[in-house]
Amino acid sequence: MITRFDPVPVSILTGFLGAGKTTLLNRLLKDPDLADTAVIINEFGDVSLDHLLVESSGDGVIELADGCLCCTVRGELVDTLADLMDRMQTGKIRPLKRVVIETTGLADPAPVMQSVMGHPTLQQSYRLDGMVTVVDAVNGLSTLDHHVEAVKQVAVADRLVLTKATLASPEAVAALKARLADLNPRAPVIDGDLEETGRAALFACGLYDPATKIADVGRWLQDEAQNDHDQDHGHEGHGHHGHDHHGHHHHHDANRHGDDIRSFSIVHDRPISAMALDMFVDLIRSAHGEKLLRMKAIVCTAERPDRPLVLHGVQQIFHPPERLAAWPDPDDRRTRMVLITKGLEEGFVRDLFDAFTGKPAIDRPDRQALSDNPLAVPGLRM
Repeated sequence: MITRFDPVPVSILTGFLGAGKTTLLNRLLKDPDLADTAVIINEFGDVSLDHLLVESSGDGVIELADGCLCCTVRGELVDTLADLMDRMQTGKIRPLKRVVIETTGLADPAPVMQSVMGHPTLQQSYRLDGMVTVVDAVNGLSTLDHHVEAVKQVAVADRLVLTKATLASPEAVAALKARLADLNPRAPVIDGDLEETGRAALFACGLYDPATKIADVGRWLQDEAQNDHDQDHGHEGHGHHGHDHHGHHHHHDANRHGDDIRSFSIVHDRPISAMALDMFVDLIRSAHGEKLLRMKAIVCTAERPDRPLVLHGVQQIFHPPERLAAWPDPDDRRTRMVLITKGLEEGFVRDLFDAFTGKPAIDRPDRQALSDNPLAVPGLRM
């Protein structure tokens, strides 16, 4: 027997790389009002980490990895939402009160929104109930200057959550708030350190209305609708129909994100000394921080192999490492590190990591190994 449901509200949580989306999501999921919520997490790299770091991880968390929601895995989002509705209607899962979609930091929000608002089947089952965008106070102005995705993420928001304000100067915060007001004069700016940002009411924005945003928002959504129409009729476009996911060497659409932005992962199956890890991170951060858009890692350290160490970093800013109480999967204690870089070669980072962890050098024709001195890094003065 199929049961009909009222449209399920969908909230989209977005924000550029390292803004603090997963941290905010962890706080929100502790709110009892977000019980019976499905969380869809999009990761840009080929190794999934975010689902391990969401504290309420379980059957309610769905991963869409190895691509970006605005291009290569957009079709998977549509399929996932359709499958959730089918399972609700056939009684396989309890009715959902809300769906939260956490986008990768590189996602252009317009095609994600269009997937929910414009798909002929989904728009009968779901309603877009608001956009929440997280903005990093330390890197926010620079990010807006250099990444059009960040501009769109701010412009479409119903609410803006400002994080890391205590790490930035008052002048920088004031300048960023002025920029946000220009891009989105109606969205309230909420202090991400306040308790209120950990409540489900943050998502209750009401039916999304592009007319309340700057004129560009409506145009972006119209462009995505046209792209979908063109794709359906065999023309070039970025719609979700007919995507070929094979052979995507860079795991993203270069037309959206720029060909110098790359995601890669490092997987290591032996414990790493805390000192070696600290030296590796410090060297990457100090010498090449401006090219490091994001680093996330779950690390098996030699000192405490039973409790994994979690690392989060954006450019030169790294959060203090935290230890989880236990491994999310006790049978998998491998170190997994995901990096998103701009103009920083994967081979260089891998060779640097191998030098600090004592991994034997491997002949790789696509890159030149470091010298015997692991500190002999181009561009770094010792």
